[in-house]
Amino acid sequence: MKTLLLASVALATGLAASAASADITVYTAGPAKLIENLAAGFTAKTGAKVDVFQATTGKVMARLQAEAANPVADVVISASWDTATTMAKDGMLLPYSSPNAATVPDFLKTDTAVAQGISALAIAWNPKSGTPKPADWADLAKPEYKDLVTLPDPAQSGSMFELVAALDAAKGEAMFTDLAADGAIVAGANADALNPVLQGAKAAVFGAVDYISLAAAAKGETIEVIFPASGTVVAPRPAMILKSTQHADEAKQFIDYMLSDEGQAMVAATYLMPARTDVAAKRPRIDELVLLPFDSAKAYGARKETLAGFAAAFAK
Repeated sequence: MKTLLLASVALATGLAASAASADITVYTAGPAKLIENLAAGFTAKTGAKVDVFQATTGKVMARLQAEAANPVADVVISASWDTATTMAKDGMLLPYSSPNAATVPDFLKTDTAVAQGISALAIAWNPKSGTPKPADWADLAKPEYKDLVTLPDPAQSGSMFELVAALDAAKGEAMFTDLAADGAIVAGANADALNPVLQGAKAAVFGAVDYISLAAAAKGETIEVIFPASGTVVAPRPAMILKSTQHADEAKQFIDYMLSDEGQAMVAATYLMPARTDVAAKRPRIDELVLLPFDSAKAYGARKETLAGFAAAFAK
């Protein structure tokens, strides 16, 4: 126990020392390559060093909470817009409007947050699975897909929760009951749902994060990304400056760089949609997708009930 305690103290000390030696500290949800490129580019442009903690949104938020008495992060980038809404309500964010956000649509920016990029949820289908190419969500509950569909767990994936809430509102819970009856399985986090399809053990993911699947296809994986005809949801990735920052100027410069031509090209290179509408994308843009109606406040207000209904549909 003493050894474990000393190791924990050493780790915490190391993290604090690393942050102290940096000009700015960024906590971010993936993709890892994106923040590596943004950090390197920012340092090359400004000379300011960047210390990075990259993890899932849940782990990022858990670290922020653990460090509440002694904040370390200057900038936070989440994979869920709801975190920006919650943190703003809690008074945790520093207002800042970047001059480089002029072509970011109004619904992707507030006084305290701006989208880094946007992902959408889609069907990720393996063309070698022997199943017909799906065109819409309901196709994955057909007999041809029996025991061949995976879903991310909406309790672990914020974007999947939003899709479940939107589909419940538009189509009712029967869709998930039908999927469960057809042998679809809830596989865990996003990667847990996608990997069996990449490996050929399953045919399709219901609710795949599009940029991850598009990047896999670009690397030669046997996967095709299909945006359902009836609509989907998008997941803007908010970037925020913490009010507790001791490096506000550098934090604002980082947001400016993230939204610059160079920074947004890095976002596009990961197969995310750039937040700026004047930057080319390597995939369908937000104005090319059919979007389901989504009331964020209503959805998150009923989060517990939505998750319970989803779990009941898949209960054995």
